[in-house]
Amino acid sequence: MSVRVGILGATGAVGQRFIQLLDGHPTFELAALTASEDSAGRPYREAAKWRVDSPIPVDVAEMTVRETTPEAVPDDVDLLFSSLPSSVAVDVEEDFARDGYVISSNSSNDRLAEDVPLTIPEINPDHLDLIEVQRDERGWDGALVKNPNCSTITMIPPLAALDRFGIERVDVSTLQAVSGAGYSGVTSMEIIDNAIPHIGGEEDKMETESRKLLGDFDGAAVTWHDMDVAASCNRIPTLDGHLENAFVDLADDPDVDEVADAMREFPGVDLPSAPNQLIHVFDDPERPQPRMDRMRGQGMQICVGGVQSTDHGVKFNCLAHNTVRGAAGASVLNGELLVENGYL
Repeated sequence: MSVRVGILGATGAVGQRFIQLLDGHPTFELAALTASEDSAGRPYREAAKWRVDSPIPVDVAEMTVRETTPEAVPDDVDLLFSSLPSSVAVDVEEDFARDGYVISSNSSNDRLAEDVPLTIPEINPDHLDLIEVQRDERGWDGALVKNPNCSTITMIPPLAALDRFGIERVDVSTLQAVSGAGYSGVTSMEIIDNAIPHIGGEEDKMETESRKLLGDFDGAAVTWHDMDVAASCNRIPTLDGHLENAFVDLADDPDVDEVADAMREFPGVDLPSAPNQLIHVFDDPERPQPRMDRMRGQGMQICVGGVQSTDHGVKFNCLAHNTVRGAAGASVLNGELLVENGYL
């Protein structure tokens, strides 16, 4: 089965990662690229300042960039991946869905909307059925599906594995790569020989999205998880890979081996972009490290290390590639889930 797809916001950092991940994909055929009015009408090789660590696919380089409007995208495109700025996406994505397109979006708008699935296929695939509620309430034929923030998606798989022990509270401190801010988001004068102990809006995303992701879906609505979450988010001078230090209070009292086994054995999904093992747990207390481990599972695996007991539960470190698993790869995986579940 071949599914024709497009990318909204194709010239930016995450848009470029979409192109890299879709090159040679067994199901998705890239058929449309959109960007701003300044880029529209130009060959992609001219419109995008390519920065991904592999060449632009030859066929993509010559594709003409289109305007980001439903009228500019061919009707036979079945699925759109969105990496638009949220300030633009908040209106544009709904225009496309209203026009019948299905959108798998990395943009932050609408993630907490009651009728919008916020989905990680290995964690809460049943939430995808919120699409039925969304279509009924909004009266459109298309659909809008979101993946979570790059820092949230790093800690959620380990937390999902621990939920069997009764998660009561999570405190997390992040060490986030500069690529998470986009290519012009943090200047070299700000970040070299430095760390920035604030990332606007990031803490709130972690504290809210995590509770929706781990919530229960009853067929009509998602009841958020009742755990408390407190986050402190920091930018550090690594290029890619968000490292996080998590402290989790549990109702039960599992030992370290039980915790590590629960993470290692947490089931994955049989989708083309999914890693064979979702969570890799290191015995070495000095791992994971961004430079060494961010590309495990082709950048789609979650790495955990430093698992230790505390007076109230456990603590551990976790790592994920923020523009692969935490952004474009997450949207591609959601797109594969949409195909698997018959929503295209």
